[in-house]
Amino acid sequence: MNGLNRSFKGPESYRNGSSYRLLPMKFMRFRDDRYLVTSMGGDYMFLSQTKLNDIVTHKLQQTDTLYPDLLASHLIADDSSTAHLDLLAAKYRTRHSRLPSWTALHMFVTTLRCDHSCQYCQVSRVSEDRESFDMTPAIADRAIGLMFQSPSACLKVEFQGGESLLNFDLVRYIVSEAKRRNDGRQLEFVITTNLANLTEEILSFSEEHGISFSTSLDGPAALHNANRPRPGRDSHAKTEEGIERLRQRLGKDAVSALMTTTAASLDQPERIIDEYVRMGFDSIFLRYISPYGFAVKSSARIGYETKKFVDFFKRGLAYIVDLNRRGIFVRETYTQIVLQKILMPGASGYIDLQSPAGMGISGIVYNYNGEVYSSDEGRMLAEMGDRTFRLGTVHDTYEKLFLDSPLLPMIHESMLEGVPGCTDCALQPYCGSDPVFHHRTQGDFIGHRPTSSFCERNMAIIKHILTLLEDDKETASILKSWL
Repeated sequence: MNGLNRSFKGPESYRNGSSYRLLPMKFMRFRDDRYLVTSMGGDYMFLSQTKLNDIVTHKLQQTDTLYPDLLASHLIADDSSTAHLDLLAAKYRTRHSRLPSWTALHMFVTTLRCDHSCQYCQVSRVSEDRESFDMTPAIADRAIGLMFQSPSACLKVEFQGGESLLNFDLVRYIVSEAKRRNDGRQLEFVITTNLANLTEEILSFSEEHGISFSTSLDGPAALHNANRPRPGRDSHAKTEEGIERLRQRLGKDAVSALMTTTAASLDQPERIIDEYVRMGFDSIFLRYISPYGFAVKSSARIGYETKKFVDFFKRGLAYIVDLNRRGIFVRETYTQIVLQKILMPGASGYIDLQSPAGMGISGIVYNYNGEVYSSDEGRMLAEMGDRTFRLGTVHDTYEKLFLDSPLLPMIHESMLEGVPGCTDCALQPYCGSDPVFHHRTQGDFIGHRPTSSFCERNMAIIKHILTLLEDDKETASILKSWL
């Protein structure tokens, strides 16, 4: 019982005459004498080593005050009823309910051209005048046809780049054509852009068709401009101006922002968060830098150790909680996603914390040249010369792309229930799988969990959030309010 991480699969275990059965559970030493124990449905409890020993050796009595909590958490089942097993099965199905809908997010890379030279750019951007790196209407037509073969009732079209607004004629074409072909689906359109090329024409079209926008905001002007240089050194000013124009025309919720943490960000989480608050955002995603594209070439300048990011994240989260105490409502998005996985029964929509991995299942990418990738990160890796995650082209059939391609083996290997190092981890219900990251950093889809920075980062963050929920009731109340 003194190991760091164990699982126990107990319906067939001995009972010592007790009236309950053990259900599949995982446990890890959390701190001092406390163990975190989780069920396959995601319920959790903190138990002492003595109490955990009593449970797994069937010494716990029905009169123990802990007994009903164990039943409710699906860690044990009463021999007198199958209701707890039925509820556990329903909860497990609910956590995987996204699987039948299959591929709601469809990313169209309209161009590789860009007017920025971001240090951490994850794709091989090209200069603005190289139009041979634009997606053509013919390729877009084929991609739209594939999109409508998805079984999902909701289809989200996300325009990516480069800088997607540099090929806005194609954006206009895809939106109009998708609406014309729509067979009763719920359609949503999002343009990912740096906002430097926002025009009145784009605003009018977006207002007419209900298009929303996603942009980048790394923090105060000096940090943002250093991370995201463009001619004139006015990236931050252009971003702020674009955000205000979109809000005035389309509404406050029409634009969201993402930040990327670089080495220069690590000592100023408060200033970064204050900038988001100043600009009227009620959420911020403290986001780790990805090891693709120009971020690799610039790693000596902008990279950092995982522990330093975790320290940055914890400091930033503490500041956000303090702002909430002072009446300033702002959320940290990654924390909110983890909280949903810990406290709510539904499936997570966040691709990077899914099991099996969300690539292909939740999202797919149509590159400017017609190549199809299982994820945006897979597309980024291809720009570096590694085409492992290429599924085919828009000229292939839907069945070939999804059934006769590398996709199914990738998905099979990304099921955490069978991944070494994950199958016994008590944090498994709240974590996810990232085959692209592990292929890039460790050479295979699974990776080596003890040395995986993905694993190190997520374990530290999830354990920190669980600690706050368990040990700090005021903070726990604030965090739960984000749901």
